[in-house]
Amino acid sequence: MAIEKSLFAAPLGETVEVVEQLEIEIEPEITALEDGGVEITLVPDMEDSDIANAPFEANLAEYLDDGQLNELSGDLIGAVDGDIGSRRDWAETYVKGLEVLGFSYEDRTEPWENACGVYSTVLAEAAIRFQAEAMSETFPAAGPVKTQILGEMTREKEDAAARVKTDMNYELTDVMVEYRPEHERMLYSLGLAGSAFKKVYFDPNLGRQIAIYIPAEDMIVPYGASNLESAERVTHVMRKTKNEMVKLQDAGFYREVDLGDPVSFTTDIEEAKAEQAGISLTTDDRYAVYEIHADIVIDEVDGADKNDDSLQIAKPYVISIEKGTGTVLAVRRNWNPDDPLMLKRQHFVHYVYVPGFGFYGLGLIHIIGGYARAGTSLIRQLVDAGTLSNLPGGLKSRGMRVTTGDTPIGPGEFRDVDVPSGSIRENILPLPYKEPSQTLLALLDKITEEGRRLGAISDMNISDMSANAPVGTTLALLERTLKPMAAVQSRVHYAMKQEFKLLRAIMAEYAPLEYGYEPDRGTPRARQADYATVEVIPVSDPNSSTMAQRVVQYQTVLQMAQANPQIYDLPQLHRQMIEVLGIKNADKLVPNTDDMKPEDPVSENMDALNGKPLKAFIFQDHQAHIAVHETFLADPQIAATLGQMPNGQQIVAAIRAHIAEHVAFLYRQQMEAQLGQELPPPNEELPEELEYRLAGLLAKAGQRLSAQKQAQAAQQQAQQLAQDPIIQMQQKELAIKEQDAQRKAAKDAADVALDQERIELDKQKAQTTAVLEANRIAAQNQATEAKNDVEEAKIIIDMAKAKGEEKRTRAEAHRDASEAYRDDREDR
Repeated sequence: MAIEKSLFAAPLGETVEVVEQLEIEIEPEITALEDGGVEITLVPDMEDSDIANAPFEANLAEYLDDGQLNELSGDLIGAVDGDIGSRRDWAETYVKGLEVLGFSYEDRTEPWENACGVYSTVLAEAAIRFQAEAMSETFPAAGPVKTQILGEMTREKEDAAARVKTDMNYELTDVMVEYRPEHERMLYSLGLAGSAFKKVYFDPNLGRQIAIYIPAEDMIVPYGASNLESAERVTHVMRKTKNEMVKLQDAGFYREVDLGDPVSFTTDIEEAKAEQAGISLTTDDRYAVYEIHADIVIDEVDGADKNDDSLQIAKPYVISIEKGTGTVLAVRRNWNPDDPLMLKRQHFVHYVYVPGFGFYGLGLIHIIGGYARAGTSLIRQLVDAGTLSNLPGGLKSRGMRVTTGDTPIGPGEFRDVDVPSGSIRENILPLPYKEPSQTLLALLDKITEEGRRLGAISDMNISDMSANAPVGTTLALLERTLKPMAAVQSRVHYAMKQEFKLLRAIMAEYAPLEYGYEPDRGTPRARQADYATVEVIPVSDPNSSTMAQRVVQYQTVLQMAQANPQIYDLPQLHRQMIEVLGIKNADKLVPNTDDMKPEDPVSENMDALNGKPLKAFIFQDHQAHIAVHETFLADPQIAATLGQMPNGQQIVAAIRAHIAEHVAFLYRQQMEAQLGQELPPPNEELPEELEYRLAGLLAKAGQRLSAQKQAQAAQQQAQQLAQDPIIQMQQKELAIKEQDAQRKAAKDAADVALDQERIELDKQKAQTTAVLEANRIAAQNQATEAKNDVEEAKIIIDMAKAKGEEKRTRAEAHRDASEAYRDDREDR
């Protein structure tokens, strides 16, 4: 059966395999019954074996009975209805805001027929301006993708990044023809609703990746969820015609069940959008299909015990249910078969304008919808007041009649009037209508300006800025005005980055091995390897939301570079400035050394004369390059030419700088030779311990290299002197003269030294005499002091002896007296 290709034929991120009709031989199981009959089982033990042996990508709904499917459908539809109810306040505000969007004219009959029905344009202006600014930032003409290298930056990775950038921009701009229109619709809806979604998957009917826009009303998520990744349940409401359903059923993607006629299903948001677009939803005969991404438990599939809830762990599945009949069309696993954690695969990307209190973001309808409604009321009052003032009504007498009817009187026309009595003026009383109120007009201007300011669409008053204001002041004013919109652009940038990650994963998985064209750099057979090497990110800049802001930033850097140009990479700075301005082929307009390839020294000299940059490479013959460049500068004709050129000194300086590069690389090679091994790549970050040890080895190698060069220089000098006889004769004469001079100088020096020695001897003799005299005097003094000390000690000792003798004498006298007294008493 031929199947037509359809954009929405495969809503999931899986490849649909069309099952071919095969002839299968079945051995039935025949069982004899007691009544003589037989029981034939075509597939024995089907209920126990089929669902367990089902392929990983199979539609599990084919293996579950109707009771299980009905129970699953009822539970999920009830949960989805609860999710719809949780976002009711957000949806009601959105619907009310659509009423004042102003894309349709309201035919009013109140307060009179054909009263003013215009709307304030503040809401529509904000939405259109946001879409235009976001579109120009996120989808420039060159493409929305740029690349980022993961890990160490090498030449091979840079080439791969350039190929991936070119290929992916080609896919998004030329191959995926629906991407840009879908992106524009998404941005407009994002500004109004505050939330918009993209669905990324591989479409087998188209044979490529696809990213479609999903309105916020068609994505049903619990309002308390923080993001899509952690949401308990994500429901995509899809509309499919009967023919599309038949094709998906025939392809084996949905179960082949009779769904009957489609049941109309619309939301209040869809009805409000249809009213704004001027279309009717009564003719919508499509099926409403709930594609529910949820974590559930299927007992027969997950192997859980029905009687033990602790063992039942919910796993991610995708369940497709037809809303009108509640029929389960498909149940598929939503994780990678080689993932042990069984994390759910992501197919959706959520774009947010301003984060709200729940899952859905706040859009311009929620932010300035009230201003749009108030402005609409004021505009209608002013227009109606002007209408009544220009074409006033009033009261007239009952009998007064205009013969030609009550149609308005044209210019230069006079009509007959029948007046019952008196004059015409006495029979007509016009009502006192006033001109449009200036107060209402001022209030309208105030409300409109506040709405434009709150919606971040107010224009900056450039006329109030001085023409001589510093760039920093201008940049500060720009940032103050554009900061709210810059935050929105940053959120869009983040969401696009997530979308590009999903697209990159699909392209890397399904992309062929070769490019469909010959890339500028590298071989064609590198496509899958390239996508695995680099990361893709949006070309928009989250730090600056407009080109004017980026231009002012680069002007500031250029002013700083003028003060110290030697510390800036001016070619790279100018190239980035050209890319910001949107000029193509910036790499050709401003050549950069990073884009250069190795050249022979003659070609380098020619490039230097033409003002092109030069670059030395580590693997070149540096001595040969240095020799060629030195001879080039020493050439008289070249020197004369450079002297006549206005930029001749700059060319010489560039060549000298290029020679210095070769000298540096040559020094590196010589140090490696002394070290006995190759050094790490230049500017490579080394561990502290390794760098410390390497520095010590290099110090010793540097000393050896310096000594070797000094010896070589001395040897070369000696060889040069030995080869020239005239120089040798001159050297001999100079040596003789030098010897005479040395002898004379030696004699003079000897006389001077002798005199000096005499003077020194006299000085030493005088010093010795003074020292001896001083020593003699010191010895005398010491002897005198010693003698004095001895004499003083003798005196002290003699005094002590005298005192002792006197004490002994007194004691003996006392003893004699005592004995005499005792003898006397005894005599008595």
